Amino acid sequence: MPKTALLFPGQGAQHVGMGKDLCDAFPKARECFEAADKALGFALSKVCFEGPDSELNRTDVSQPAILVHSWAVVEVLKTLDKGRALLERARIAAGLSLGEYSALAAAGAMSWLDAAKLVRARGRYMQAACDAKPSTMASIVGLEDDKLEAAVAPARSLGVVVLANFNAPGQVAISGDKAAIEEAMKLAKAAGAKLTVPLAVAGAFHSPLMEPARMKLAAEIESTQFHSPRVGVMCNVDAKEHSDPATLKTNLVKQLTAPVLWAKSMQALVDQGYDEFVELGPGSVLAGLLKRTARSATRSSVGKADEIKALA
Repeated sequence: MPKTALLFPGQGAQHVGMGKDLCDAFPKARECFEAADKALGFALSKVCFEGPDSELNRTDVSQPAILVHSWAVVEVLKTLDKGRALLERARIAAGLSLGEYSALAAAGAMSWLDAAKLVRARGRYMQAACDAKPSTMASIVGLEDDKLEAAVAPARSLGVVVLANFNAPGQVAISGDKAAIEEAMKLAKAAGAKLTVPLAVAGAFHSPLMEPARMKLAAEIESTQFHSPRVGVMCNVDAKEHSDPATLKTNLVKQLTAPVLWAKSMQALVDQGYDEFVELGPGSVLAGLLKRTARSATRSSVGKADEIKALA
């Protein structure tokens, strides 16, 4: 019997058309999107299915879009024998950044609709923080963490630069003030980075520049009902498994301004003997990131109707 972890994607996994094939094939998926439309007060499903990109890529839209897509996948799996078996054998859930909300909902720590409302608010607060000051992120590939930290340090004379997303070994996103990040990219390249790519995001996520958003989101999270989850949730901020509702809330609040320790989280799961990783939601980014960390593990992505039917 495999030791199974469920993974949930974060921002960047959205694409126009997402979820449409699911809703066409499975009434249960349509129910999820319709419930989200009603709870959020706008036609999220229409933006997911038809776009435009400019609307879907807004952080206050893409966050609930990705979460609701993951929710629809989970609910459809519950209606199928093999899908139910997969969900029942999973011993832990983890999600990248926004995906941690999906992981918490899938684990039973909060309702999916509460999670959708929280990430809609999270997106709005993050966008407001981004609008207040020009900031950005960039992906740096091919430098070890300590070498990258040393390389970008001089750019801090121009503003905030932090290592924000540790996605995989040698693949880190940096975050901060726009001018400082542009300089940090040059410094990383000079230090031997194979690739430096500006990210198409609204601003400096997982950095101190998100402090105004963190303060507003803290009140929303505090007033949301959390329960003890059925399985543990691997948290981004410390790469540790948690099940205490108060700790899960605290970690979600910290997450906005803290680095995402995804590579460390995945390594911890491999070290604990997890050998089946199933990504639930749009895209296959997380399964791809695992290639270096968990070469011998089974990795799969389940987000499209045909991928679900292949299980059945």
